[in-house]
Amino acid sequence: MPEAPTIDGANTTWLLVSTALVLLMTPGLALFYGGLNRAKGVLNMMMMSFSAIGLISILWWFYGFSVAFGADVNGFWGDPGAYLGTKTFLAETDLWGATAENPSGIGVPLYVFMAFQMVFAVITVALISGAIADRAKFAGWLLFAFGWATLVYFPVAHWVWGGGIIGGDIHALDFAGGTAVHINAGAAALAVALVLGKRLGWPREGMKPHNIPLVALGAGLLWFGWFGFNAGSELTVDSVAGLAFINTQLATAAAVLGWIAVEWIKDRKPTMVGASSGAVAGLVAITPACGFIAPWAAVLLGIVAGAVCALAISLKYKLGYDDSLDVVGVHFVGGWIGSLWLGLFATNSVNAAISDVVGASDGLFYGGGVTQLGRQALAGLIVTVWSFGIAWVLAFVIEKTIGFRVKAEAEVEGIDIGEHAESSYDLSPAGGGTGGAFAMAGIGTTGGGSTSGAKPEAEPAEPVSEKVAG
Repeated sequence: MPEAPTIDGANTTWLLVSTALVLLMTPGLALFYGGLNRAKGVLNMMMMSFSAIGLISILWWFYGFSVAFGADVNGFWGDPGAYLGTKTFLAETDLWGATAENPSGIGVPLYVFMAFQMVFAVITVALISGAIADRAKFAGWLLFAFGWATLVYFPVAHWVWGGGIIGGDIHALDFAGGTAVHINAGAAALAVALVLGKRLGWPREGMKPHNIPLVALGAGLLWFGWFGFNAGSELTVDSVAGLAFINTQLATAAAVLGWIAVEWIKDRKPTMVGASSGAVAGLVAITPACGFIAPWAAVLLGIVAGAVCALAISLKYKLGYDDSLDVVGVHFVGGWIGSLWLGLFATNSVNAAISDVVGASDGLFYGGGVTQLGRQALAGLIVTVWSFGIAWVLAFVIEKTIGFRVKAEAEVEGIDIGEHAESSYDLSPAGGGTGGAFAMAGIGTTGGGSTSGAKPEAEPAEPVSEKVAG
């Protein structure tokens, strides 16, 4: 007779910690993207990440979790009413994975698993924003995020992890999101960048990162949070969680070396931006594979991903699409590398769930032939086509209705001021004879430029916002 439902304290604690780590990744992404951006658009860039936390969290609670993890309806989405936000799940039987034979499931309350998957949805949407820096209306972005999450991310999460066509029928592997997160977001990023067009002056004008220490800080927070992203995806405290943890570190470290090696060969100078981008490329590539490959294969994956992604970011200049912060070159390409890597190096010897749970096969180099490689390629292709197609249609419709791209004047002046009436840095003079600071505050002067003995003029009818500087 089955035992009574019991919460597993270790598993629950680890998943709560992992959830917090993954949530931290989105502010980390905001810093990473913000530093890579030009100074006049950094706040808009960061706002797109922070708004994703707000919008997608609510959508996920209300119906997204149901679509992704509700009982499979037709292979494409789960029962939308299964975990609808109007319901409450606090009974002792509301444990994730609970069945009649195993009423405890993995011993984790349903809400804990819901929250863990929620932060995945958040950062997947936020990743797209890096491709459209400096030129997207904030209202257009919010509408796009709503539509893309609903029509793409929630169903794709079901395809991959919820018993849908990719995990359940094709038997493709994706431990923590190479297909569902990175290929998915990268394909959408390319579509939206194509609809919005190039930034004014690109590629003639230099559009270098405005704050490289901010880039490094963001990359560091992403690296830190990614341990929750990958090792947390095991959902339980066991040896596979440890494998995912060490593989995440090894692949990321190797990718830093791979990226800066390419820079050293091409440009004779390794850069901090390159090291930071290499780390992200390694994190992306190891995401689908971290719990399914041996550590030596993770090191090799990191080297390959770092080098290939370093070369892939130049594709936008050759093909003529303006992917502002290299979402395609890092996330789309890196996601594909990591996903296909499973077709080569996945092995039941490190994780029996490959065949026992997913019904997949060993990779080519472990005697499995090309079967799993074909499955991985098919899964990536399905997600690429669906995500790109829906994203392109959404962006096109938004552009033709409320408008998705800001006006040229706002882009030249700075999208931070045009869209948010604030700027990231106060560059006005602290004092001096020019009266610059007084002028910015709306305080006039009398006569020949001296304020000595002069009476202040009446306050302007419409004071300048204190958030606007420079």
